[in-house]
Amino acid sequence: MNIRCVRPFYAVVAALLSSGCNDDSSTAPGENVTYPAKAVDAAPVTWGTQGGVAISGGYGSAVVVDPTDPSVFWIMTDRGPNTTTAVANRLLFPLPNFVPTIGKFRIAGDSLRRIGVVDLKNASGVSISGRPNPAGQGATGESGIDPAGAPITPDPDGMDSEGLALVKDGTFWVSDEYGPHIVHFDAGGRTIERINPFGSGTGGRRLPQVLALRRPNRGMEGLAITPDERTLVGAMQSPLDNPTATIGRASDAHRIVTFDIATGATKTFVYEVDAVGNLICEIQALTATTFLVIERDGLYQGGSPAAASKRIYKIDISGATDVSDPTNSAAGKLFGGKVLEALSKGERASNSITPVSKTLVYDLLTHPGGYPHDKLEGVTLVGRDLLVVSNDDDFGVVDGGNSTFISKLLPATQQRDRVVLYFIKLNTPLK
Repeated sequence: MNIRCVRPFYAVVAALLSSGCNDDSSTAPGENVTYPAKAVDAAPVTWGTQGGVAISGGYGSAVVVDPTDPSVFWIMTDRGPNTTTAVANRLLFPLPNFVPTIGKFRIAGDSLRRIGVVDLKNASGVSISGRPNPAGQGATGESGIDPAGAPITPDPDGMDSEGLALVKDGTFWVSDEYGPHIVHFDAGGRTIERINPFGSGTGGRRLPQVLALRRPNRGMEGLAITPDERTLVGAMQSPLDNPTATIGRASDAHRIVTFDIATGATKTFVYEVDAVGNLICEIQALTATTFLVIERDGLYQGGSPAAASKRIYKIDISGATDVSDPTNSAAGKLFGGKVLEALSKGERASNSITPVSKTLVYDLLTHPGGYPHDKLEGVTLVGRDLLVVSNDDDFGVVDGGNSTFISKLLPATQQRDRVVLYFIKLNTPLK
């Protein structure tokens, strides 16, 4: 499959005049863009090694097409590689000072060429890390050690970056799995504003306090900005551990949160997953009320057990019930004395809670040639009908047990996982 996108002249000029990062591209993008069926990161950056295993790649947590150049995609890393240890909630970070990064990639045939990077920085211009936050500032209960076994210092500015929204002025909004935090970065990656449930960020504006009950490593996985650039829309990867982890992890109710950028006002809506345990892994805006959402499991196609869910849905929040708490209490709004996560589907209905509507757009498990990855993490739309999705390759490594890493091999191919963009021409335009 080859798909061609014709670019107007003004878009080419705009692309040449604007730059938000260190761009080493020596050639101007062409008037026409031809998309392959998939494009692979042909030269993954190597960040280091651990136990003789290369740590490389790492992009794919989010993908957004450049608004001025459809041959360019902004693709983000997360907090960096980590693995479990013998102590619960203590993680080994082989690269404790890894800086979460937004990469600028250009399509070159069936390859992705990294042409620039934006390293994320705090308000003082100092590079942030992917290390956990201190208590009271976004801590999840996780702690870290370095390769020598020494404790690593928490980072109050640390982010486990997952959701990415690109603004037309060249700035970025990023959401994460700690706080959760939503951070506004300028074109060079410096923090403009940091927003969280604690009011400890830059400017003091807050997300709903209940979001602090996010499950560790399952925070605000997806982030979108509406086309009018007035509203941020965040998606929580899993139900909150509310009122307890046991109850929250048996729920099918995920929270979609809107944040009015001008006023700071928020609303919350319910997204019902197809099966308890499914994850929401990205959200992208189509209109002010409709969005693309990734819903998936964590299994491989061709694995054992086999993957059952790798789906893209179109959702609409316009008819959904706002379940936010006007008092902004720690547990959120109560319904018949119960928190949202403790309600069954029938109890939500009896409390007149209407979830967001869902329409299936594409099932990656039916994709020609298959979808061999466990993680479906990024989604963006080119034009009206070209769906683009990315996987997260986990830096090419997975937990090997006993504080070790092994190479991440795909069961279907026995090849090391790499970041891939899949280009899917839809039969029906989405907007």
